[in-house]
Amino acid sequence: MRTSKIQFPKRFSFFFLLFCILGIMGYARSQQNTIFHAVVAKDGTGDYTTVQSAIDAVPENLKSPWLIFVKNGSYEEQVIIPQNKPFIHLIGQDKERTIIHLKLNVGGKPDANTKDLAYWHYSVYNPKSVVSHFEGAVVNINASDFYSENISYVNDWGVEAQNGPQALALKTKADRIAFYNCKFRSFQDTWMTTTRDADRHYVKECWLEGAVDYFYGGGNALVEESTLYNVRSGSVIVAPCHESVKYGYVFRNCVIDGNEQAADGKLKLGRPWHNSPKAVYINTLVKIPLAPEGWTNMGTIPALFAEYNSMDMNGKALDLSCRKTEYETGGKEKRKGECRATITSNEAALYTYENIIKSKDGWDPRSMMEQLPAPAHIRWEQDGLKWDAVPGALGYVLDVNGKIVDITSDTQSLWKSDMKGVVLLIRAVNRNGTLGEQGVYYL
Repeated sequence: MRTSKIQFPKRFSFFFLLFCILGIMGYARSQQNTIFHAVVAKDGTGDYTTVQSAIDAVPENLKSPWLIFVKNGSYEEQVIIPQNKPFIHLIGQDKERTIIHLKLNVGGKPDANTKDLAYWHYSVYNPKSVVSHFEGAVVNINASDFYSENISYVNDWGVEAQNGPQALALKTKADRIAFYNCKFRSFQDTWMTTTRDADRHYVKECWLEGAVDYFYGGGNALVEESTLYNVRSGSVIVAPCHESVKYGYVFRNCVIDGNEQAADGKLKLGRPWHNSPKAVYINTLVKIPLAPEGWTNMGTIPALFAEYNSMDMNGKALDLSCRKTEYETGGKEKRKGECRATITSNEAALYTYENIIKSKDGWDPRSMMEQLPAPAHIRWEQDGLKWDAVPGALGYVLDVNGKIVDITSDTQSLWKSDMKGVVLLIRAVNRNGTLGEQGVYYL
């Protein structure tokens, strides 16, 4: 039987060819990254150039992690994660070089007595400001099950002006929020946590910087192995507002440090904002002098403001005998009350990760943060760069001089270079997006 040749119109042939080319390009791109759902890169080498655009593309009401990798870059933008987008994991490349920042504050309209008007240019309440009607924080997290690592969250107004008014770098308003190896920087009110007692935050190996109430709000928050860095004379670290929370703010194995201005012996651990706040410092290394009283007054009487095993730079126990135990509220209806300033070793033993974070539903952010070991036996072979597989790895990220050169799910890379004298870093990625230990190869 004779077979006739099918003739396509020329226009059809052109679009068919274009479709094939785009399909091949898309396939090649997907082969480069089958680990992260999205890659953000300021230089255009990712899927998005802004963090917010990557957030906007996340599906709603997820039940498992959505991994977003953010390459090194200066991301000057406001980021808002809506309530209906849980399980976002925002993974940075390097906390010193992956920076989400913006210059804004929530200062009110100046009046005739206002001497310094500089803040007004960056107030969200100024209709002529570039941030007019913005949310009052640089990053706003309204969804649960958020996880982030290796990113700096910075309010430029607070850092640059070293002055008020309120200038939040971060606002978190949900349960099960965790950060690992991140920085939070501003001056007044750096981070506002949730106001719901049932919500939990977990913070590990992070840097919190500010001067006035720079960690404030509510919920059960466990901060471990982190640095609380103070930047002015008379700094106050926390200002909680718990109602009937069981644990409140708990700092375990943290470091209190600061600049020269903060090291004048006037530093306070905290003050009670509203309701019946709780804050406990356990096994704290204090590198700069604290005020002898340790705490100060504000709007209520604390339920518990206490320490256990606070030490100086040499590991010597601090004298807590002068710590504040009597409080007085301000305003028209002044109240007085008492609060003990220390807890016992048996009480301190109850302030555990298992009790504070895991007890309710088994939420385990520490497991997300577990770094996979460094890839071993990195070598060049005739068909390219190879390394041994790391058990449990979704894939690998390759970094040369701070630049991501490949993201692959394979144990080899097609990346080639004639560069000499540079260092190649390969890191395995676990199922939560966490970057593992660095495998090092010298080119």
